[in-house]
Amino acid sequence: MTDFNTIDDLEVSGKTVLVRADLNVPMQDGKVSDTTRIDRLAPTLKELSSKGAKVIVLSHFGRPKNGPDAKNSLRNVLDALSAAVGQKVAFAEDCVGDKAKEAIAKVHDGAIVLLENTRFHAEEEKNDPAFAKQMAELGDIYVNDAFSAAHRAHASTEGVARLLPNAAGRLMEAELKALTLALEKPERPVAAVVGGAKISTKLELLGNMVRKVDLLVLGGGMANTFLFAQGTDVGASLCEKEMADQARAIMATAKESNCEILLPKDFVVAKEFKAGAANHVVAFDAIGPDEMALDIGPATVEFLGVKLQGAKTIVWNGPLGAFEIQPFDAGTNAVAGLVAARTESGGLLSVAGGGDTVAALAHAGVEDKFTYVSAAGGAFLEWLEGKELPGVAALKK
Repeated sequence: MTDFNTIDDLEVSGKTVLVRADLNVPMQDGKVSDTTRIDRLAPTLKELSSKGAKVIVLSHFGRPKNGPDAKNSLRNVLDALSAAVGQKVAFAEDCVGDKAKEAIAKVHDGAIVLLENTRFHAEEEKNDPAFAKQMAELGDIYVNDAFSAAHRAHASTEGVARLLPNAAGRLMEAELKALTLALEKPERPVAAVVGGAKISTKLELLGNMVRKVDLLVLGGGMANTFLFAQGTDVGASLCEKEMADQARAIMATAKESNCEILLPKDFVVAKEFKAGAANHVVAFDAIGPDEMALDIGPATVEFLGVKLQGAKTIVWNGPLGAFEIQPFDAGTNAVAGLVAARTESGGLLSVAGGGDTVAALAHAGVEDKFTYVSAAGGAFLEWLEGKELPGVAALKK
């Protein structure tokens, strides 16, 4: 973390600190239905408050189209945020201008103020310099604690960072440490577990992974495409046959880079995609014409257990089967359990994130047993693709 300042490098007492958070949380019946992002943000806000700063929270929320609307107001998360930080959080009706300035002027050092949705202004997503300057005028210091929004070059994620002394918040700091240890400076051998439905959505990720890791485990629908590219009949399974050339190109790059690609040895197959569907186990090359591969089979779980035994670092993105319906969650659950057990015994650094990954690991009951699980979707994937994230780059010393 020598590339970035953290809260430890700041003198915040008596200062006004702008904190870019990600409060774009799911809602149900007017209430926050999952407080994970708020709970992970709270330590940064509480620490800055306890050190005597006025803490001003910036965030986007939803996808407003034409300026302010009640559905996309951050007022909707005010109660959940107040509960998480253990104090009543004040609210400003705008994120720039007089309304924001008045709300900040009214509160004492140690108070927390939530500003209205940054995306109520079209200038936010355009990273408009004048708009970023208006935001910067509200504070003395900028802290970014929204890794999950760091792949966007917006005014509140990138523009403001270049106008004020800046630092990574505690959540951003933890994320950057975990990601640096996992792929930038890993302990080898490094394995990546990549699952999910399609390789078309993960071409750049796979292309980057095969150059960086020693073992690449493929599961989910994308494994079928790789098997098909090698001449295996995958029956009625989800398969992007038009991506066969790209799959072969990835396999060729893997060979050049000394990265071993591990494909399933067997599958749990069924004729219909529904919970409790009649199913049986077949070898990878014995799928019937009307059968779908919906999970990896027991021989694959055993094979991966042996192969992953020597890994020192594992990066995980995506489920290995249709984990959302039983019994096709068994393979993902079993392999996730093996990784969690090795992590807990101290022999492995395991970092996971992106898309359905958090849900799959939570379903397997191991979300808190990995070294680090990122709640960032797009930003985590872009990092796996090897891209520089604008919100991170802006924090570099």
